[in-house]
Amino acid sequence: MGQARRGYEGIVAAAPVTVPYARYSIRSAHWFCGRALAGLIGAAGLAKAEIDGFCVSSFTLYPDSAVGLMQHLGVSPRWLDHIPMGGASGAVALRRAARAVQAGDAEIVALIGADTNHVDSFRRTVATFSQFANDAVYPYGAGGPNASFAFLTDRYMREYGARREDFGRLCIAQRENALPVPHAMMKRPLTMEQYLNARPIAEPLRLFDCVMPCAGAEACLVMTEDRARALGIPFAPVLATVERHNAFPDDPIQVRGGWAVDIGALYDQAGIGPEDVDLFQAYDDYPVICFMQIEDLGFCAKGEAPAFVRERDLRAGGDFPFNTSGGQLSAGQAGAGGGFIGLVETLRQLTGETHGHRVEGARHGLVSCFGMIVYDRGLCTSAAILGRASA
Repeated sequence: MGQARRGYEGIVAAAPVTVPYARYSIRSAHWFCGRALAGLIGAAGLAKAEIDGFCVSSFTLYPDSAVGLMQHLGVSPRWLDHIPMGGASGAVALRRAARAVQAGDAEIVALIGADTNHVDSFRRTVATFSQFANDAVYPYGAGGPNASFAFLTDRYMREYGARREDFGRLCIAQRENALPVPHAMMKRPLTMEQYLNARPIAEPLRLFDCVMPCAGAEACLVMTEDRARALGIPFAPVLATVERHNAFPDDPIQVRGGWAVDIGALYDQAGIGPEDVDLFQAYDDYPVICFMQIEDLGFCAKGEAPAFVRERDLRAGGDFPFNTSGGQLSAGQAGAGGGFIGLVETLRQLTGETHGHRVEGARHGLVSCFGMIVYDRGLCTSAAILGRASA
């Protein structure tokens, strides 16, 4: 039996920031990180030097890492972490920053996920993403995430009887959630007919099953509750976090993720259960991954997500508010910023700083993250639960 983990009493997240998305940009990832930092400073009313810790995630900072970025930004932090976990980075960054503040290694930590998107950025990112993936799929002419997720989606549909209409319900609800969000890339409602008849990408995936790469950034701050109150800024207490890597390696093809290993620890640390979650932000580069998270985080049994979404209203005003900013499928995927979009949206909902539809009366928000696809599975999973602050 493992040692009981210490909680996060007195540690909060605050100052949600989004640098508006652009389909393509000639700006660098460094520029988007800088705009995120400027947004954090403005939102919290801080001097730049008061932020003494950074968690950074980005694919397009290369050849720099977070170290080079610090020089570019003109800061000298005493605590620094570069998290190369793609879509899983947001909750991992929150987890590590919370422990750093708790230990006194930093007082205020900036969490930044940002990427640019030049015309050729995505192709170059995919080409150097994973040697394992390259070895597995390139001989068959199937490079890139679309083919890998088509493989996972096809397996899930065959195994559990999911229909394309089931995935469509999720995509359509997320599009409606995105429409009032200023930075969302998708500005028109989506119908089931449009979803089903969209052009094929990699069967069974079609256009609206796939995220649109773009440039942008997501960011927030982690600090003590006392510091947030002294600054006079809204905040959300950190109730629980988990991360897991290379879960279930003996599964032939991924149909579950590390959340299924750590679900008990997550809810136990937060002191709540799935029935107490008022809004759920799941990593959504493709709908099948959302289905896995709905199952693995306890909202239904394995293979029951198709029936679950048929019976629930996933819109922000519905009975299961899901990806309330539209998620990446309708807002866009700003590279590694996509790993932070759910965290930033959860924080907005719990602090009343929403950019779109608001989930009224929300007390607990769950954010779940997933990253680093290597042919037949994603290797990194994480999740966090935030709460609403008491008066």
